[in-house]
Amino acid sequence: MSRYTGPACKKCQKLSQKLFLKGIRCTTNCPVDKQAQSDKHFSNNGPKGKMSDYGKHLREKQIARFSAGMSEAQFHRFFMHAAKTPGGTGESLMRYLELRLDNIVRRLGFAVSLKTARQLVTHGHIRVNGRCVNIPSYLLKIGDEISINAKLLETAGVKQGLEHAEKVAFRPSFLAWDGDKHTGKLVRWPDRAESSIQADDQLIIEYYSK
Repeated sequence: MSRYTGPACKKCQKLSQKLFLKGIRCTTNCPVDKQAQSDKHFSNNGPKGKMSDYGKHLREKQIARFSAGMSEAQFHRFFMHAAKTPGGTGESLMRYLELRLDNIVRRLGFAVSLKTARQLVTHGHIRVNGRCVNIPSYLLKIGDEISINAKLLETAGVKQGLEHAEKVAFRPSFLAWDGDKHTGKLVRWPDRAESSIQADDQLIIEYYSK
């Protein structure tokens, strides 16, 4: 399946949920907020169609997949990898999605959105343990240190991301941040509650079990 290149907002509108695909831009003038107001008005004036069980399962899977910016085939591979991992499949899946390099770059504040973070990775601006890694789906391990090309620290996009991270306490506690060196380090596995993807992993498991 080819990567989706259309408007990001359409994904959120389709699922009636904010996925924050545009980062901080999603906090203002969001079509989903307008859609919610419209749906509220509709619910006050008549019944709305009930979603089937399959529809609920599919929706949760799509929320997780779109939030992670992954193709269907890639997401399915992640699920199968999680299913073979000791422990809960859902928890393992969410942990793997959280530990993708592009997502960690975003959560450290080097980028304001996952799309921008992926561009930084694919263009070779991100280093893991001092080595250039240009694979967005690269899974980090405990102890890995993430840094960015020092030249990019002066660019508007990276500055905005770092300022935003400082203002809203964006960085989770499983990441250690060195503000002087502008480096981050994965110090432990993220808890399920710390996941940036708001999807019901049990419904995703049920979707792939059918």
